[in-house]
Amino acid sequence: MGDPIDSMLDLMRRLPPTRTEENVAALINICPDDADELLGSVDQPLQLKIDRATGREYLACDYNRDGESYRSPWSNEYDPPLEDGEVPSSKMRKLEISANEAFDTYREMYYEGGASSVYLWDLEDGGFAGVVLLKKSMNPSSTTEPSGSWDSVHVFEAAERGRQAHYKLTSTVMLQLTTRKSSAGDGSEKDASKGAEGWKRDGEVSLSGSMTRQTEQDWPIHESSSHITNTGRMIEDIEIKMRNLLQEVYFGKTRDIVYELRSIDDLEKARKQRELQKELVGFIKR
Repeated sequence: MGDPIDSMLDLMRRLPPTRTEENVAALINICPDDADELLGSVDQPLQLKIDRATGREYLACDYNRDGESYRSPWSNEYDPPLEDGEVPSSKMRKLEISANEAFDTYREMYYEGGASSVYLWDLEDGGFAGVVLLKKSMNPSSTTEPSGSWDSVHVFEAAERGRQAHYKLTSTVMLQLTTRKSSAGDGSEKDASKGAEGWKRDGEVSLSGSMTRQTEQDWPIHESSSHITNTGRMIEDIEIKMRNLLQEVYFGKTRDIVYELRSIDDLEKARKQRELQKELVGFIKR
């Protein structure tokens, strides 16, 4: 029999990305002994939580999880409370506080809303690692408006080499978009449960998926805060590249396929174009 984790990951790659959380929970119920390894291997949309001590929002993922509790970057406390939950060293905690303040500004500049969280931890070889989380959701006010979410997970390692540091960055973007088109129905099509102003749903289009990119760079360091500046530059650069790639390649290809399947030109315009082509061909043959 093969490795159950490999089998579950193979299954997850074939299931709809929009139901990742539901499918992961179902697999954990089937194989509870492999829960930690599965949660650490599958990218899931980030969970938004509220820090009880400060009232601020923070993001929860596998990197700030200890058992069933999650640590807040603002208060450094776990929810539900843990007496022996893992926390960063005093040096890492000081850098973590500064990083959260810096990326909170980054979030406001690029996302104009949403939430961000940064978590750091020491590595056994003397370096350190961390994760920068960013999330922005668009919640519709009605069932006819589009909805979507953007989740960024940037995991990095930093190794100091004299006055320089070597950084390894792995960035994953999870994107979910849903657009709905509805029109007012006539007397026979109206939804009786919604009364005379009922709407009939004509269609729904859902696009979702994830993209992962890796990069390594060397940057100079002058003080501990240089790590925040350096990782910030790398994350800013790779997010812009991934956004452009999503827009130009993935959505561009989807648009091309849709246009190939269904033309937006009317029949009369298409007929005139064909007649003009025949007329031009006739002139050329004379």
